[in-house]
Amino acid sequence: MACVISAISSNSGKTLLSLLLISWLKSINKTVQTFKVGPDYLDPQQLTAVSKKACRNLDLILSGESWVKENFNHFGGLTDYSFVEGVMGLFDGIGSSSKGSTAQLAKVLNLPIVLIVDAKGQAASLAALIKGFKEHDKELKIAGVVLNNVQTPRHEKILLEVLNQINIKSLGYLPPSKDLYLPERHLGLAPSHEILDLEIKVKKWASIAKDYLDLESFRKLLLPPKCNKKLIKFLPKKESIFINPIAIAEDEAFHFRYQETKELLEENGMPTITWKPLENEQIPKEAKGLIIPGGFPEQHAKKLSNSTISLNSIKIFSKKYPIYAECGGMMLLGKSIFDIEGREYSMAGILPFKSKKGNLKIGYREAISKNKSPITIPGNKLIGHEFHRWEIINESYNKKINRLWDIKGWDLENKNEGFCNGLIHASWIHLHWASSPHILENWKRSVMNNT
Repeated sequence: MACVISAISSNSGKTLLSLLLISWLKSINKTVQTFKVGPDYLDPQQLTAVSKKACRNLDLILSGESWVKENFNHFGGLTDYSFVEGVMGLFDGIGSSSKGSTAQLAKVLNLPIVLIVDAKGQAASLAALIKGFKEHDKELKIAGVVLNNVQTPRHEKILLEVLNQINIKSLGYLPPSKDLYLPERHLGLAPSHEILDLEIKVKKWASIAKDYLDLESFRKLLLPPKCNKKLIKFLPKKESIFINPIAIAEDEAFHFRYQETKELLEENGMPTITWKPLENEQIPKEAKGLIIPGGFPEQHAKKLSNSTISLNSIKIFSKKYPIYAECGGMMLLGKSIFDIEGREYSMAGILPFKSKKGNLKIGYREAISKNKSPITIPGNKLIGHEFHRWEIINESYNKKINRLWDIKGWDLENKNEGFCNGLIHASWIHLHWASSPHILENWKRSVMNNT
């Protein structure tokens, strides 16, 4: 019943193998539902672009075991094939633990593991590496290994002998090839919209999969779970006689969003409308709320700064309707952004700070609300995640803008974070809206109170 694509470490080729398998399945006219472990936006974009079906995140920390099981069994059973792409290395979780890891999720869903291993520069040492992973947690089933960066036919022969010696099944290998290169950015893989000639690449990936992977074994490993056709209980669908459209910023600058966000809104009387600030659009007049997700506004700072219709539209909108902005979305609401080259560009100027490049901030965060925002009331506790290389400077608070919440995380001192008032929620923290009924309930109440 499906499998998990995992690895020894990050940058071993998990997403590459996932894309090859999807491309092969598409070439034989099969549908596939993909899932991604953990709080990741970029890898799922790639899987979605090729499969033409939204990749769904399975996150035990954010969403809990029950929701993960229901989500996997419901959506995974609706297609011909299904699989899960892991995060980082197999056992990597919070801090030095395996909490929230790919291994933990594989055990929760009772799925076998396919390991992809970067074999460049290895021979007999591969045995110790894989054997260590196999014996580290004997509750896990490692169904086989795909070897990445196999340099020559001689290298392949040596590695196959090594796998035979430790009784590990080979599921194929990948040679060095320019066709297998995936461009990267400072937070991981490049966004899917930056992939050039995607359809041509998909055909090449399908061909490589057929030439180098054990597809007969993968046919069995990718079989979907039995479909749970019940509605996922965690999604609180509530009928409403009121229709309150919600604008969502969605363009090359803002695209870090979970699939469930739109679904939750639309199931609760809040149809979504795409708004493209990079195209200097005014927020749609029918919108009763605005969501600005994360992304890479720093890469488009000049164009955003010149989008005066968009920026003025936000200023006007913020005086009457609720705005939810996270990470890059929050940066848009500030006074200015210093781009990657250090040039300063003005932004909406609603919030009292500037943004510039800083050190990497990454990890799950527990947040306890201090003040009311469109999605929180004081005392609400939410779990989110932080992942960016930017920092706020010259920040201040006043009677109109309050501190949002106190946050804490592994190896992170407790600190105040975020900005809010009754109509604005702005934070570095990304939230999975399906993780807590408080988020949707508070948002809907805020929208309806201001219409």
